[in-house]
Amino acid sequence: MFKKISKPTVYGLAIGLSFLLVMLGLIVPQGFQEFTEIIKNSITTNFGWFYLLMVTTILSLCLFFIISPIGQIKLGDPGSEPEHSTISWIAMMFSAGMGIGLVFYGAAEPLSHYAISAPYGDQGTQTALSNAFRYTFFHWGLHAWAVYAIVALALAYFGFRKKEKYLLSVTLKPLFGSKTDGIIGKIVDTITVIATVIGVATTLGFGAAQINGGLSYVFGIPNNALIQIVIIIIATVLFLLSALSGLGKGVKILSNTNLILAVGLLFMAIILGPTVKIFDTMTNSLGNYLQNLPQMSLSTSAFNDMKRLWTNNWTIFYWAWWIAWSPFVGVFIARISKGRSIREFLTVVLVVPTLLSVIWFSAFGTLSTSVQATGADLTKFATEEILFATFNHIPIGMILSIVAIILVLTFFVTSADSATYVLAMLTEDGNLAPSNKRKVVWGVVLAVIAIVLLLSGGLTALQNILIIVALPFSVILLLILIALFKELYHEKNEMGLQLTPERYPTKDEPFKSYED
Repeated sequence: MFKKISKPTVYGLAIGLSFLLVMLGLIVPQGFQEFTEIIKNSITTNFGWFYLLMVTTILSLCLFFIISPIGQIKLGDPGSEPEHSTISWIAMMFSAGMGIGLVFYGAAEPLSHYAISAPYGDQGTQTALSNAFRYTFFHWGLHAWAVYAIVALALAYFGFRKKEKYLLSVTLKPLFGSKTDGIIGKIVDTITVIATVIGVATTLGFGAAQINGGLSYVFGIPNNALIQIVIIIIATVLFLLSALSGLGKGVKILSNTNLILAVGLLFMAIILGPTVKIFDTMTNSLGNYLQNLPQMSLSTSAFNDMKRLWTNNWTIFYWAWWIAWSPFVGVFIARISKGRSIREFLTVVLVVPTLLSVIWFSAFGTLSTSVQATGADLTKFATEEILFATFNHIPIGMILSIVAIILVLTFFVTSADSATYVLAMLTEDGNLAPSNKRKVVWGVVLAVIAIVLLLSGGLTALQNILIIVALPFSVILLLILIALFKELYHEKNEMGLQLTPERYPTKDEPFKSYED
């Protein structure tokens, strides 16, 4: 009986709420943006301490699982093997998780912390430059990936190990039992879908803006809403074609292409830029990041009002952003991680993307800050144009810009492709092979939302909504942490898990604390 009701309910609620947000952005864009801005600022000011404690707890729990005997548990039946090669697995998680963001902010964020708004000291100083890289690593490193990892771990563990539906709501069964099949489950799954819709729609809008910014800077193409709408339409056609080809083909091929292009662009930037300075910056800043990690993780800047404002605008904003994005990225990473042990899963998800991010920001951040230090003012450019303006100051900058535009487009398509799969799956009651019709519906919905809000100027309001949604979802995330910890310890005890298991669950009869 529940299945017949739940499918249209979650799907209908998600579509209805998405339509309401679009209409508000279309009819009263200015008022909607101002209203959401007030709520967002209130949340970052009053709940910053909560976000810092929450994300730090998540990272600590991930590290504990890695070193404990729990790390031996497989995300699937005992003896199961991974579905994807390690390289493809990393490429897909990286593309879905942060790919387009790295291109967008790779040169811009270190430059901002150095030349526009320094976390400590005066901008333009060596102190500001040192802190610029330390905080950029902090925002895009272990904490961010820990949020993604814990959501993905919970989904993969309950889905592949416990043979439950592939829905976020089922991860709460150790706490609420069969009640997750009712209203509690619907609320959790609807919030998951809404967060995904908002996150991907904003990405489509801002991704189109960066592609347009690159085309404008390099080729003189007008930078306006019409061009960006054309970009969104072209990208929509591409990601729908990819989505219809299936997860094992479209996303995997695009993700591998992304990785090749990204590594190629990174290699050229290092070779053509100040190579020694890039590696010096990376080494020194990585040391600063690791040395100051505990202090940064819990710093609310309680005794410095100016620093508090910076922390709210950057660190707290990022933590809320990663939490809000975690349903989409977590669901996708979980889906491609079957057969990995918890230790392997968490180690790779935390360490590899973080190291890639460190290298990436070291290269492109050093390029942009070095250009700025020579007297050229990159801060006058829009965020989406800073990378291309930076390339203008190094050899074969035009070629690098073209590669970057292609990379943004492929990351753009991959993220949207992954999102249509996730949304279709979540709104088909956790079906791991959702219908093509549902994928097409969600692909069109995402494109329409991005276009409508782009025309009305409502993308910023939608971005604010994503930060607002992060607060209730963070409460759900806290419950997921408790439920996951409880269930993992139950299985550890049932297996007598120390260095090696004493017994395994019988095939198709997993250990469940809530049904014993």
